[in-house]
Amino acid sequence: MNKSQLIEALAKAENLTLKKAELVVNAIFENMAEALVRNERIEIRGFGSFKVKYYNGYKGRNPKTGDVIEVRGKKLPFFKVGKELSELVDRS
Repeated sequence: MNKSQLIEALAKAENLTLKKAELVVNAIFENMAEALVRNERIEIRGFGSFKVKYYNGYKGRNPKTGDVIEVRGKKLPFFKVGKELSELVDRS
């Protein structure tokens, strides 16, 4: 399912116009992204949780030249699936 399919499903399920459903979906995603930027954890019971994980830098190699390069540390969003969703997917 992609974003436009989610918007269509929400519009149909809640009897909303596509424009209103799009506003709702966009507001949810924007607020989630802003929370992650503030390094806050997002928990959706039964679905899972999102948080920002920091990955340390390391020395890597350029595959073309073989030269050693310094890879800087970075922060990335991380999703951990909830127990209920995990069990639901496993049963299907």
